Amino acid sequence: MESFDVLIIGGSAAGLSCALILGSAMEKPFAKNKKIGIITHQKASALQNAELNNVLGFKKGTKGSTILEEGLKQLTSDFPKVIQISNEKVVSILKEGNSISIKTNKNLYKASKIVITTSPAKPAIIKGLESYVIPHPTIPAIKDKIMLKNHNHIVAEGIYVAGVIAGWRSQYAIAAGSGALVATDILTEWNNGNHTMIHDVIE
Repeated sequence: MESFDVLIIGGSAAGLSCALILGSAMEKPFAKNKKIGIITHQKASALQNAELNNVLGFKKGTKGSTILEEGLKQLTSDFPKVIQISNEKVVSILKEGNSISIKTNKNLYKASKIVITTSPAKPAIIKGLESYVIPHPTIPAIKDKIMLKNHNHIVAEGIYVAGVIAGWRSQYAIAAGSGALVATDILTEWNNGNHTMIHDVIE
């Protein structure tokens, strides 16, 4: 059974953003020996049918499906130490002490921390998270979406949530930023509580 320090569940805006930030820190002393993975399931992502016309850095008319595809390529090229798990969908999670068991339709994994970044659609909820589900407060009620109860992105010890399912509005920049925030919170914890951001400066 493969084990991870962090396993991200979902390969859309929040999940990929979280993975990129964590991946960029893997040469830092506090993250050097950490094992990071992402289950890159994207089929339920709202980006599949999206066109982005108001996102900083993207040309008007950028297709969400292109971002999903290019995001995986970027992660592979820039941070290959982040393990990508494709063609698997998480069906259940079980917290056992300081460890979390993640069962997919094909395999079983263990992780110290997980980051849930899945769709807010009701059928997409993972078994084991039902007790945390509440109606989504920032999406019109007629759409019948859900979120996971959390405090500062923490659902329970070792379980983080990011993106729209964390309660944020369904806006690309917000979801991506939420994933990045969770990544820096995890890095801060690994770095003995020292607030940690990973960014480079042109000399």
